[in-house]
Amino acid sequence: MASNVKNSNTKIKRNTFDVDEALEEQLSIKDLKRVLDYIKPYKSQVFIALIIILIANFATLIGPFLVMQAIDNAIPNGDIPQLMTLAIIFLISVIISGLCVSYRIKNIAKIGQNALRDMRLELFTHLQQLSFDFFDSRPHGKILIRVVNYINTLSDLLSNGLINLISDLFSLVIAFGFMLHINVRFTLFSLMFVPILFALAFFIKTMQRKNFQTLSNKQSNMNAYIHESIAGIKTSQSFVREKENTDIFDNVQTDYRSAWLRAIGTMFLMQPAVHNVQVLATALIYFLGAHAIGDQTVTIGVVIAFIGYLGNFWNPIVNIGNFYNALVTGSAYLERIFETIDETPAVMDVPDAFDMPSIVGDIVFDNVRFGYEDIEILKGLSFNVKAGESIALVGPTGAGKSTIINLVSRFYNIDAGTISIDGQNISQVKLHSLRSQMGVMLQDTFIFSGTIMDNIRYGKLDATEAEIIAAAKAVQAHDFIMNMKDGYETEINERGSNLSAGQRQLLSFARTLLADPKILILDEATASIDTKTEALLQTALDRLLEGRTSFIIAHRLSTIKNASRIFYISNGILQEAGSHHKLMEIPDGHYRKLYESQFARA
Repeated sequence: MASNVKNSNTKIKRNTFDVDEALEEQLSIKDLKRVLDYIKPYKSQVFIALIIILIANFATLIGPFLVMQAIDNAIPNGDIPQLMTLAIIFLISVIISGLCVSYRIKNIAKIGQNALRDMRLELFTHLQQLSFDFFDSRPHGKILIRVVNYINTLSDLLSNGLINLISDLFSLVIAFGFMLHINVRFTLFSLMFVPILFALAFFIKTMQRKNFQTLSNKQSNMNAYIHESIAGIKTSQSFVREKENTDIFDNVQTDYRSAWLRAIGTMFLMQPAVHNVQVLATALIYFLGAHAIGDQTVTIGVVIAFIGYLGNFWNPIVNIGNFYNALVTGSAYLERIFETIDETPAVMDVPDAFDMPSIVGDIVFDNVRFGYEDIEILKGLSFNVKAGESIALVGPTGAGKSTIINLVSRFYNIDAGTISIDGQNISQVKLHSLRSQMGVMLQDTFIFSGTIMDNIRYGKLDATEAEIIAAAKAVQAHDFIMNMKDGYETEINERGSNLSAGQRQLLSFARTLLADPKILILDEATASIDTKTEALLQTALDRLLEGRTSFIIAHRLSTIKNASRIFYISNGILQEAGSHHKLMEIPDGHYRKLYESQFARA
C-alpha cells in the first residue's frame, strides 16, 4: 500500500515546466544573447574592463618571448646590459599584469552582480503581474526556485564567465600570433590536434546538456515537494503521514542525487579531454624540437619559448571548455528563468485601456460564461446590482460564488458576455485603476510577517496611526491588539502563525476597510470568529457597508439576513434573488430549504 502511495505521489510531482527537448538546442544561443542584454547597461564599464584585459594578456604573454631573446642572444653573447633590460621589461610586465588582473576581478564581479540584480528584479516584478491561473497550475516551490536558486547558480557565469571568455579569446589570439612569429611549422603541427578536441567537445556536449536538463527538472521536483510538505505540515501530522511523506521525499531526492551524479560525471569529462590533447601536442613539439635543434631556424630558445606559448594557447582552450561547462549548466536554468519572464499574463490591460473613473457602484453581469480549463462554472449568468446594495451570495459548494467575486475584481478573464461597473466594461479599463477602488477579503486570509500596524496599513501606505486604530476598532480588533505584548507594534510571524484564525480574519478585515473601497468583497469574513465577536462585528458591518456596493459570501446564513438582496447561485446560473424575507416566502424555494436545513441541524 505504501509503495502504491509513493509511486502515485511521485507521478504527481512530475515537472510541469518541462520544455520540449527539440526546442532546447535552438534556445541556448538565444538565451545567451538575452543574458548579454542585461550587461548592456554597463557597456562602458565592460569596455574599460576589456581594455584592461587586453593589456594584462599582452603583459603576461610577452614573457616567453623575452626568455627566448635572453637564451638565444643575451646569454651566449655575454650581453649583460641586454639581459638587464630584458629582466626589467619582464618585471614591469609582471607588475602591470598583476594590477590589471586585480582590477578585472573586482570590477567584473561588480558588473555581473548588477546584471543578476536586474534579472532577479525583472523576474520578481513579472511574477507580481501574472494572473491567478499561472499560480493555480504550478507548484509554488518550483516558482520559488527560479527566483532564488536558478539565478544564484548563474552568479559565476555572469560575474566571471563571459568576461573571462573574452579574456581567454584575447589570450588565444595573442599566443597564436607569437607562435606563428616564432615557428610556423611547429604551429601547424600544433593545430592538428584542434579538430580532435572539437570532436571530443561535441560528443561530451550532447551528453552533458541532456543530463543537466534532467538535473534541473529533478531539482525543481525536490524543491516543490519540500515547499508543499512544509506548507502542509499541520495536515500531515494530523493524519500521521510523516513516514509516508519521508518515503516519498527519499524517492524524490534519490532521483535528484542520481541525476546530479550523471551531470557532474559528464561535466568533469571536458577538462581531462582538453588536458590530454594538450599533453599530446606538447609531446609532439618536444619531439620535433629535439630533432630540429641545430637548424638555423630552431634554437633552444625557440623550443622553450614555443612550449611556453603552446601552454598559453591550450590553457585558454581549457578555460573555454570550463566556461562551456558553466554555460551548459546555466543554460538549463536560463531556459526556465526566461520561460517564466516570457509567460504572458492571462489578465492584462488591453492596448487602448483607460483609467476607471471614480466608482459609484452599479454592477451588471450580462450573460457571463466562465470556466476553469474544461469545466464550465458560470453558464450565462446575468444580474444587476445598484450602487450601495449589499449582495449575499449563497448556494452549494462549487456553484460559482467565489468565481463571481474573482470576476468582479477581474482576477480572471471571462469566456463570454460582459461585466460592467457604472456602464464601463471592466475588460477595457486599466487593472490598477479598477482594483485600487475595491476592497477584497478572500476566504484564505493572508497575514504578512511584520508588525500588526504594517499589516493593517498594507493596502493604504499613507494611512495615519489614528486611521489604523479607527479601522481596528470598527471591526472589534482593537481590544485583542492592545492585549498583546507590544500592541500595534507586535511582530507577527509568517502567515500570522502566532495569531488565532479569528484574529487573522479581524486584521484582514481592518486592512480591507482602511483602504476605503468603493466596492467591498467579503468571502467568508466571519467564518473563524466566535459567536460573541460575530455579534459585535455584525453591528460594525451594517454601518460600514452603508453607502458601498458589497458582495458577501457566508455559509452561516444568520450573518447575511440584513443584506439588501440574496442571490442563490446553482449550476452556474442565478436561481433566486431577493431579500431574506422575500425568499423565505417562497414555499419550495432553494434558499428557504437551505436556511431551514441549516437551522434544523443547529
